[in-house]
Amino acid sequence: MEKQFTTAMAILGLTIAIGMSSAAFILGVQAKKAASSQQSITVKGLAEKSILADTAEWTVSVSVTAPNFAQALAKLRSERPALDKFLIDHTLDKTGWQEGNEFVVPHMEEVSLPDGGSKSVQNGFDAHQDIIISTKELAKIVTASKDFLSLQAENLPFEADPPLYLVSNLEDIKMSLISAATENARKRANEFTKQDGVSVGVMRSASQGAFYILAAGAEADTEDYGGVYDKSTINKTAKVVVTIVYNIES
Repeated sequence: MEKQFTTAMAILGLTIAIGMSSAAFILGVQAKKAASSQQSITVKGLAEKSILADTAEWTVSVSVTAPNFAQALAKLRSERPALDKFLIDHTLDKTGWQEGNEFVVPHMEEVSLPDGGSKSVQNGFDAHQDIIISTKELAKIVTASKDFLSLQAENLPFEADPPLYLVSNLEDIKMSLISAATENARKRANEFTKQDGVSVGVMRSASQGAFYILAAGAEADTEDYGGVYDKSTINKTAKVVVTIVYNIES
């Protein structure tokens, strides 16, 4: 009899334990469902500020053609001093020059064939050299790039790319804008919810959109998910968009 009683008590204890485990599991599932059903609001935050480029890069070059390799190289070196003088006259310090290698390559031309086709044939050699000027004195680059036409008007073999106006502290600018955009997102969330008797709770998730460096007054193209970096102007506008999900509390 005592053995039967002991067995019965063991079975009862096991049943209770199983019941408690099941209840705990059910409560856990319900708690997860409740958490996942927490209402939320998704908003975008925007921040922008006016910034100025602080560095300029300008590439100028000499390009000549001559009948043979030696003549092309000699002609390149004889023309180069006039370009140096122009840059020095515009007080562009030589310490900011990065001189590319001289190079000489075959000069190829398209020649028409009797059957109506064409082929490339060599006619002499081309010689070329780049100079990249980097400076913090942007006004000098602005003036020099405008005056460069005078060299070309003299039929000198010089070319120039449009100057690049760069911003050196992009990461600092981005971080300050992300902070401001996050603040803007919460303000927008509060505006959306204040009429409904609920409040904005903790941030559930956040993501940064594109980072834009635009010419002053230009609009961002929302299709440019990778962002835009305008290098053609000194006056710029930096923009950041963030997307944030907040919990809603009653």
